[in-house]
Amino acid sequence: MSTFEKPQIIVHIQKGLNYTVFDCKWVPCSAKFVTMGNFARGTGVIQVYEIQRGDLKLLREIEKAKPIKCGTFGAASLQQRHLATGDFDGNLHIWNLEAPEIPVYSVKGHKEIINTIDGIGGLGIGEGAPEIVTGSRDGTVKVWDPRQKDDPVANMEPAQGENKRDCWTVAFGNAYNQEERVVCAGYDNGDIKLFDLRNMSLRWETNIKNGVCSLEFDRKDISMNKLVATSLEGKFHVFDMRTQHPTKGFASVTEKAHKSTIWQVRHLPQNRELFLTAGGAGSLHLWKYEYPAHRSKKDSEGVDMGVAGSVSLLQNVTLSTQPVSSLDWSPDKRGLCICSSFDQTVRVLIVTKLQSI
Repeated sequence: MSTFEKPQIIVHIQKGLNYTVFDCKWVPCSAKFVTMGNFARGTGVIQVYEIQRGDLKLLREIEKAKPIKCGTFGAASLQQRHLATGDFDGNLHIWNLEAPEIPVYSVKGHKEIINTIDGIGGLGIGEGAPEIVTGSRDGTVKVWDPRQKDDPVANMEPAQGENKRDCWTVAFGNAYNQEERVVCAGYDNGDIKLFDLRNMSLRWETNIKNGVCSLEFDRKDISMNKLVATSLEGKFHVFDMRTQHPTKGFASVTEKAHKSTIWQVRHLPQNRELFLTAGGAGSLHLWKYEYPAHRSKKDSEGVDMGVAGSVSLLQNVTLSTQPVSSLDWSPDKRGLCICSSFDQTVRVLIVTKLQSI
């Protein structure tokens, strides 16, 4: 691919903030997005911005008692578009951003900070009930139904006597009908665990030898296809989730990408073979996954096993001297992306020429 044909990553708008921003998410079906973080005085903040004529307009600033680590719209209806957040005190809140004084749902979900959150069953994505999954430093992963108060519908915690590991990332997947649904969780010691919510069982686990910073299925609402896991040492792994071998598990390909931690991975909503990774050195890399000629083969005993594909780097850009902490593609406009970094800046990016890939 020549330089002229390659996608380009262009910074469209850049805005400095007066707080540390941990997460940012597009508000579905709008030109708005939210940023979440904490002020130096120790309180939490949610800001709502709108893109207007090539600039950002601050529509609302909401200050809360505890710093806010993560958020998702994934369990919200398109009519309500409520934001679910996890904070430093282990609280899960759901906010109506039009009237954010009191949360519409609140639970003390964990004993320690909620590091990570994901949602499913809202926004017309994924079959089944709306659910939120949270992962915490307390070692537990919990699934919540916003229609049910106080108690999680599933609680994945270390067995008696097992060491608790810091859960850094969670992701829903396999929600292709009313019954099926999985949660994948990544931990600080490199463990990846796949929980089957239908059977309430651990379906698969592996270890990638470095802390797992981010996990994402290429689509949440299809039969499991691919899973990307990023880690501390600048590596990411793409697992082919179609064929599970009884002993070898899922086939995977590993790529050494950034020279530092890969904080985030996000698949392009309009093309699941393209994904962005965000690095600790302030860089973004755009990748394309290529499937092998055959996605499965027989092992020596005649049992099906997966065959991994390959990844190629399409483009990379350095945006900041600080880590890019969060990343979100617009679900509505192809190539539009927001990211936040620890230089207290949020950036709106345009990635061009994605249609032709």
